[in-house]
Amino acid sequence: MNSSLRERFERLGPVRAVDRVSSGSPAEFVLQKVPDRQAVATVTAALALARRGMTLLGAKRAMEDMLAHGRTFVAVPVVEDVALLVAELAETGVTARKLGDEEAVDVKAIRERLALTQEQFALRLGLDVDAVRNWEHGRRKPDRAARSYLRVIAREPALVEDALTAG
Repeated sequence: MNSSLRERFERLGPVRAVDRVSSGSPAEFVLQKVPDRQAVATVTAALALARRGMTLLGAKRAMEDMLAHGRTFVAVPVVEDVALLVAELAETGVTARKLGDEEAVDVKAIRERLALTQEQFALRLGLDVDAVRNWEHGRRKPDRAARSYLRVIAREPALVEDALTAG
């Protein structure tokens, strides 16, 4: 290594090792700044994410994105205890809500509120009629994308219809 490169590395100081969590499951979170809190301990929050398998650079960028846009979505590779991570991030001024734990969507209730048959509901909203039947009879559960779409249908059915019929 040439001396100027070595000198530059030495000026950076020692590399700080991050103690990683040894086991856990992957989880996805939405992170937001705690309302009415002046400062967020972004370095501490980034280290909490890095300990759980995110790269330090990825955790830093997530914090920057959260500060710039109000919230950010992150995939955390190794979460040993969701409540522990949520509490640790809360101490830094970051609220964390786990994605994927959403309540089940009552497809039949949505369809009946719109006064549609299964066939009409499926055709009007771009769904497969067999999928609608399976969801309503409990043979299958909608995946995350379908649950999200069904929530939009429940809240704004006219908007969905307009979007599907727009040329």
